[in-house]
Amino acid sequence: MTKSPDPAPGTDDPARLCEEARRLAEDGEAREAALLFQRVLDLGDGEHRARAALGLAVVLDDSGDVAGAREADRAAIATRDPEYGPRAAYHLALTHERAGEHDQAGPAWRTVVGFGNPAYLPPAHLALARLADDAGRFDDAREHWEDAIGTGDAEYGSLAAHDLAQRLLERGEAARAQRVLTAGLKLVDRATAPYAYARLAVALGIACLDQAIGAFGAALGEDGAPADPEVGPLATELLARTLPLRGRGPEARDAWRRGLSDPGVAAQVRARLRRDFGGDDDEGDPADLWWEPVVEKSVADGSLPALAGEAFGALDHMYALLAVKYAEGGEGEAHELLGRAVRVPSDYAWGPLLHESFAERLRLAMGAPARSLPPGWPDA
Repeated sequence: MTKSPDPAPGTDDPARLCEEARRLAEDGEAREAALLFQRVLDLGDGEHRARAALGLAVVLDDSGDVAGAREADRAAIATRDPEYGPRAAYHLALTHERAGEHDQAGPAWRTVVGFGNPAYLPPAHLALARLADDAGRFDDAREHWEDAIGTGDAEYGSLAAHDLAQRLLERGEAARAQRVLTAGLKLVDRATAPYAYARLAVALGIACLDQAIGAFGAALGEDGAPADPEVGPLATELLARTLPLRGRGPEARDAWRRGLSDPGVAAQVRARLRRDFGGDDDEGDPADLWWEPVVEKSVADGSLPALAGEAFGALDHMYALLAVKYAEGGEGEAHELLGRAVRVPSDYAWGPLLHESFAERLRLAMGAPARSLPPGWPDA
């Protein structure tokens, strides 16, 4: 049997024993530290009992003896020491959290709260909120989140504000989420915690977006009711363009369709839908172009990127067929027409990219330098 280390032979000074045990633990001598902490406990009740019990819990946990660590934690809690008691409850809760024993972690966290030590209340309230949230008890979770925010702790209070705001947004309570996030931002120093500040700021922006969506929808009234001729077109556009930012594309399409089907505002809604369309300065009516209705519908449906991909894919295919024939050379009216066709994209911003794509495809197909294009292709 290993003899217990003795920092002062013949003395049983609990304070000195605890200090020596702490030093041994920091030096990695967990077994010797545990023996000294146990020696303090064996001396009976005293002012250092809670400290020794917590110290024993930590070294046993580090050594893999979780059951022994929990027993020591409970001994420290039983002393009701205002400092080491809540620390032991905190440590006990963490051992249960680590093991996935959430039903047992909850009572330990509540014990932490019961001590009322402000140093340990923020993490305890946050943990209890998350446990209640996981169990579907929103009201209990909200109470603990609010308590965590109320402690004023920058780290745990800001996390609680973010968690609570997320749940409020999911429940459609954007205004409350905004107030919670505003309170959370006041806890965080942007200079020292930029990521925490940014996380809350983005969430606040999302809450404002949701509030705006609600306001725009309220301005339009019930579905099927005619829109106000003065503000209805603007509200329709703002609603339809904001909804996709929250991943609500189908609702955006419905907003456009509703506005376009309302005789009182349809013309103004269509003008707003086509705000960024090209061709307004060209001769003739853009509505006469066969593709305009397709583009208009794709904007309203939120499918413009897919339409653009299809159009460019078809153009790339047809251009390659024409350009190969033209690059092979020839003369006559047919060859001249091919040349005019392959020069069409030169007037567009994406023309050079199309030319580069074709040149590379031709090089790979024909082999370089077996076939090369003249400088300035295709305008040379």
